[in-house]
Amino acid sequence: MGKSFRSEHDFLGQVKVPSDAYYGAFTARANANFQISGEKAKPVFICALAKIKISACEANRQIGILDARKAKAIEKACREVIGGKFSSQFILDVFQAGAGTPFNMNMNEVIANRANEILHLPKGDYARGVNPNNDVNMCQSSNDVIPTATRIAVLWELEDLHESVGKLEKAFRMKAKRYSHVIKPGRTHLQDAVPITYGQVFTAYADALHRDRMEINFAEHGLLEIPLGGTAIGTGIASHPQFKKKVVAELAKSTGLPLKQGNSIELTQNFNPFVQVSGSLRSLALSLIRISRNLQMLSSGPRTGLGEILLPEVEPGSSIMPGKVNPSILECVEMVGYDVMGAEATIAMASQAGYLELNSNGPLIAHKLLVALQLIYNALNMLEEKCISGLRVDEKRCKQLVDESAIFATALNPKLGYHTMSKVVRKALRENKTIARVVEEEGLLSKAELKQSFKPENLTRPSGQGLAKARLKKRKS
Repeated sequence: MGKSFRSEHDFLGQVKVPSDAYYGAFTARANANFQISGEKAKPVFICALAKIKISACEANRQIGILDARKAKAIEKACREVIGGKFSSQFILDVFQAGAGTPFNMNMNEVIANRANEILHLPKGDYARGVNPNNDVNMCQSSNDVIPTATRIAVLWELEDLHESVGKLEKAFRMKAKRYSHVIKPGRTHLQDAVPITYGQVFTAYADALHRDRMEINFAEHGLLEIPLGGTAIGTGIASHPQFKKKVVAELAKSTGLPLKQGNSIELTQNFNPFVQVSGSLRSLALSLIRISRNLQMLSSGPRTGLGEILLPEVEPGSSIMPGKVNPSILECVEMVGYDVMGAEATIAMASQAGYLELNSNGPLIAHKLLVALQLIYNALNMLEEKCISGLRVDEKRCKQLVDESAIFATALNPKLGYHTMSKVVRKALRENKTIARVVEEEGLLSKAELKQSFKPENLTRPSGQGLAKARLKKRKS
């Protein structure tokens, strides 16, 4: 049995729409036109759109310009959409007509047809019942609805992101506390430098994540000003004078976000707030890439690399080399970071490419920003759960590397001087001896003085002033 259709009309003519579809002519045309990526709008974006529609409906009802019977049906339909009942009806590709008019009309049509069903009218009977444009979209335009929906969706997603960054930060602080006593070789230019503790290393990672979280928190405040009520170009044409104030208040209450009115003309054409949030995600991505690459290097080996840390073994690493285990989680996080950085570049270009009173790139910005948020959120949770929580420091290996390296030379600089220690280092490397042994053989310091100099508190924090005084005293004598 073939699929049945109903006929709907727009100013371009007749459109066939599947009889059981809640969307209408506009969505059907857009779906036929834009088959680009196969990716659909995120559920959080659909929910944000529906929140706008129910808030607009309530504002219009309070003002008295929307029939109470229609308003009740629209509100019920909106609540069902928010509950996920009609998720299959949002069929449009994320790459579509500019400004997201298809997204907006898809929502308007689904709500209108469900509302008509509630009013015991057939789908598509917009003349007798609820009309997608005149009723559901009353006092609105795609140009103010889509940027507002994007703001709400992003703000909701950022709430989860803050929690996941905080969890990873906490995991690093726990590792810092556990391994605060373990001294390792510090490295600059990929060469041995001076000692550092793993407590200091992991604390630095935690503090970097905290800094990134604060940057995200600062950037997201720019999303709280919304253009809703500005309609086509921000002037509010075709809306009631009381609508903007009422709808923003209703939307803030409905979403649980401290939304406020902004200059809707400016917000319709200037998408820099999205760039600022995307830029803060880029900073977080950079930190995750850097930390992941560091951990990959520190865990390299296990026999021929640094091998200072031991990562949880989550999967076999090779299809040909038996027993090989790779830093898979860290590699995945690194790739996510690059993708997020690419999204940031796209968002920046799309945001600056607005013309005159409108930036029509809203659908692309919404898609890239929400995907980036989802990716980095998932990567953070994976990194914390499957890698950092089970990470261990190989204390024996760290001690071996410290003992065999020339990193103690800098600690003795204040006491013996740079040129003397340079000769000691060259001899130690040439004769394959430790720094301590060469210093002792040369009669430069006693065993007691060496022991004092090589104490952890003298190796990983400022202590040169006292040693400089000792050197001065020795010269005077």
